[in-house]
Amino acid sequence: MCCSLFRCGEPTAHHACRRACGSLPKGDYSLADGFPDPEQAALGFALSAYLYEQYVTPSRKIRRLGVGKDVDLDRIGIVLDGVKLARDLINTPANDLGPEDLAAAVAALFDKHGGAGRVVVGEDLLDENFPMVHAVGRASSRAPRIADFTWGEASNPKVTLVGKGVIFDTGGLNLKPGSSMSLMKKDRGGSANVLGLASMIMAAKLPVRLRVIVPCGENAVSGNAFRPGDILSSRKGLSVEIGNTDAEGRLILGDALALADEESPDLLIDMATLTGAARVALGPDLPPYYTHDEGLAEDIAVMAEAAADPLWRLPLWQPYMKYLDSKVADINHINTSGAGFAGSITAALFLSRFVENTESWIHFDIFGWTPADKPGKPAGGEAQGIRCLFDLISERYSSAQ
Repeated sequence: MCCSLFRCGEPTAHHACRRACGSLPKGDYSLADGFPDPEQAALGFALSAYLYEQYVTPSRKIRRLGVGKDVDLDRIGIVLDGVKLARDLINTPANDLGPEDLAAAVAALFDKHGGAGRVVVGEDLLDENFPMVHAVGRASSRAPRIADFTWGEASNPKVTLVGKGVIFDTGGLNLKPGSSMSLMKKDRGGSANVLGLASMIMAAKLPVRLRVIVPCGENAVSGNAFRPGDILSSRKGLSVEIGNTDAEGRLILGDALALADEESPDLLIDMATLTGAARVALGPDLPPYYTHDEGLAEDIAVMAEAAADPLWRLPLWQPYMKYLDSKVADINHINTSGAGFAGSITAALFLSRFVENTESWIHFDIFGWTPADKPGKPAGGEAQGIRCLFDLISERYSSAQ
């Protein structure tokens, strides 16, 4: 069958093919002669075809798209593998994916590509100075841990990815209501996206020294759960007053970012399903990003638009740092004096306190979920920002060699 798709005034070939693929019956298709940007169209077609079928009878709805020799199928395959990995890790229910399983997924990915690393588990987190990772995860019967893996030549530019790996977030003692808890398997979305991006980087053999750090844990409730009003120590040496146990992600990221910052990488990226405030501001499809690096910010904006991978910059507005003041500790991890406003910005400002050596640091406050089927985005776990970042890292460091 031949399908002439680009006939409806769609803004991009990528979006047109995404939209059409979702409604096509099974069969073989090809692009009409003169179809604009066939590579983006092929990618959009494939992104729409994703199915998560781990727990159901597999679908027989197979749709294939024939493309010309000018389409780089190898690169498309690399991107699709990374997106699938991110989506699968988010979609897996928490009863089948605990902290140990997430750390094992990091190890398996790096082992596949010849990387190496280690995992620090349970009480060893205290011995190795990850007190906030330990505090957040200690109430669960499944021990918290931090995975730290590297790949590539040590002499190459250092690119470090940090991903929030909260397996499931009950809110802790500040317990979430049921309506807010039902999707909390997606709270590992930052780590899932980081691993999807890492998969792309390693499969493409980009000339970088890649490091991935994933703090893994479950924010659960038990007698030894951390409490509002507790004061935690951190790897950075800052004392942190706990204002709300449901803002746990920034705590584990604080320890992980401090570790990453110790070697001053050339580029430090963190991704996290961090705040509801980001969704209120920009909705589920447009994640905000934060950085002090003006050149990096501009590159992200350009790459995001080109990749049809939408992102929007929000400011690290320093006057709001006062909202994190504490009378009993160096800092509070939530906005306690600003009437709860600017929640995504104050969360990013909190994280910025743990990064002082790295010049190019960027934080993404993603949603990691598509609430309902959209072109190229089946409902469920979603990869956000990583196609843009793969293009950015490919261009920035491949051309530097």
